[in-house]
Amino acid sequence: MGKFRFSSRSLSRMAGVHSDLVAVMQRAIELTEVDFGITEGLRTAERQKELVRTGASKTMNSRHLTGHAVDVVAYIGKDVRWDLGLYYKIAEAVRTASVELHTPVVWGACWSILGQTDDLDAAVADYVARKKRQGGRALVDGPHFELWRGLYT
Repeated sequence: MGKFRFSSRSLSRMAGVHSDLVAVMQRAIELTEVDFGITEGLRTAERQKELVRTGASKTMNSRHLTGHAVDVVAYIGKDVRWDLGLYYKIAEAVRTASVELHTPVVWGACWSILGQTDDLDAAVADYVARKKRQGGRALVDGPHFELWRGLYT
């Protein structure tokens, strides 16, 4: 077992989340170099509407509404940190866990399945470039992880 484990608060925030995603996150916390917690799992429609209204989310079609997504927060000691580099390390642990458990997980920083590449920097850069070519702006959401829609609807 690794040096980190989820607090009771993080565990409670995974209530209603699909068991496969919970298993991946449980394995990832054992593997990670960076401590992290779960900030949100299953959301109500009312919560999602509020997030869209405030600009914190862009869709009412969120995977959080069905229990297929979680958001995480990185900790350095007891301090909450938002440095994207920390989320790359968490994503590495989630990638390894998802491959071990044969559970495809999409990372919100690149919006692709983590197990399809070992080069997360390239995956994020490809996503950002693709959005730019399409005339849009990339949503690099490092704290977000969701089960791949292809298997989990």
